[in-house]
Amino acid sequence: MSRLSRALGRIAAAIGIAFAFAASAQAPAAPCSGPESKQFDFWIGDWDVFMPDGKLAGTNRIARLYGCVLHESWRATKVQGQSFNVFDADRGVWHQTWVDSTGSLLVIEGVFSNGSMTLSDAALPGKKDPKQVNEITWTPMADGSVRGCLTV
Repeated sequence: MSRLSRALGRIAAAIGIAFAFAASAQAPAAPCSGPESKQFDFWIGDWDVFMPDGKLAGTNRIARLYGCVLHESWRATKVQGQSFNVFDADRGVWHQTWVDSTGSLLVIEGVFSNGSMTLSDAALPGKKDPKQVNEITWTPMADGSVRGCLTV
């Protein structure tokens, strides 16, 4: 191998190493690595859900899916449904899409603030009736339970 070939080989290797360092320095953060992506973890679990009068409304299972998504599986006497919940780091909001056995679709977004997660469709485009707002607030309680409040 000539001196020129060896020199070109070293230059190519140096350039390759430089590109490798540049690529690793610009690698995006791992998904769900920010603390915001864990704000709704208090909801994870298997829950019996009760109405304010103490009557059982249904059961709910919340589990982590795909590393970042909270998947809700709701079961009640007359309706079953699921939601997918994820923190949208680009916009700084939590997003939920809900579908159920009656054909209902609910899309809500919001933030964790003052110890509660509040998601609403108030600011979402395309609402048929902007005065009709769906809002749900979840609050972790000291005893490990979660209090939910739905406002329609």
